[in-house]
Formats: sequence, structure tokens, C-alpha cells
Amino acid sequence: MASDQQFVDFVLEQIDSTGAVSAKKMFGEYGLYVDDKIFGSICDNKLFIKPTAGGRAFAPEIAEAPPYTGAKNNLLVEDQIENREWLSELVKITVSELPPPKPKKKKKVG
Repeated sequence: MASDQQFVDFVLEQIDSTGAVSAKKMFGEYGLYVDDKIFGSICDNKLFIKPTAGGRAFAPEIAEAPPYTGAKNNLLVEDQIENREWLSELVKITVSELPPPKPKKKKKVG
């Protein structure tokens, strides 16, 4: 089941104070970005955030699950999804601990 645009828009509104937030379609689901750094995904209308030490410490009660078959476990945000301040803080902590995005390779013309 693919995620619907209404849910994606809701999540982006919840975290709009964290920076330049965006969602990009990927394989029928969505990757979530802050300032071009991927920090999570939306799959089957569920919010998944990459696990970091700080994120786990901030939200020890959050369950972990894979966003899709074969994926590593991510933090599965369910009960706190409507708590804008809490969710924004989790995203800020997570993004601060993730490495910067790798520079894109230029395509060779020829």
C-alpha cells in the first residue's frame, strides 16, 4: 500500500520548524529530507526515522521496525506524531548526528 499525499503533507507540516523540509517519491513511498539530508521515510502511511544514539536517548520508548522488507530497523513514530514540538526535536537531533550528504557525481558528457 502506497502512502497518500495527505499524510506526507501532514508530517512535513509537523516538522517545518526543523529547516528546509521536503519529501521525495522513492519506489512508491517517500524519503524525508531536511536541508538535503535524508533522515527518514514514510512507508504505508507510517513515519520512520533513522536511528541515531541521540534519537534513541531522546525517545527510548519508541519501537523500531523496518520501513520495508529487507530494510534495517528505523524508529517507528506513531503515538507522538501529532506532538509537533517533540517530533521536531527528534528530527533535529537525528539530522545533527547524520553525516552530510555525499556530493553528487557529475555526469560525463560524451
